[in-house]
Amino acid sequence: MKKVEAIIKPFKLEEVKDALAGVGIEGMTVSEVKGFGRQKGHKEIYRGAEYVVDFLPKIKIEIVVDDDKVEAVLNAVQQSAQTGKIGDGKLFVYNVEEAVRIRTGERGSDAI
Repeated sequence: MKKVEAIIKPFKLEEVKDALAGVGIEGMTVSEVKGFGRQKGHKEIYRGAEYVVDFLPKIKIEIVVDDDKVEAVLNAVQQSAQTGKIGDGKLFVYNVEEAVRIRTGERGSDAI
């Protein structure tokens, strides 16, 4: 099993969710996060004063899938989250040793 973690722009969440549903993903965890990469934030003017916004709002999606679905998940997220502009986000893939469904005690692929 693998855990896919996607950091995307907030306005792309619905598109990504729909794309993941299209490849058979039934569950995910979504968090509102803040961060920056190469774009290093931006400057804003508020009541005549200029200030730097270092951390930009992002959405983090976490999905645990069987190994054979990883490529489909990566492609779905990349295609649906891409705007072609800096700050589109990142995808990370981690190994998952075990998963347990608390309610039933199911383990491994059955738990996801």
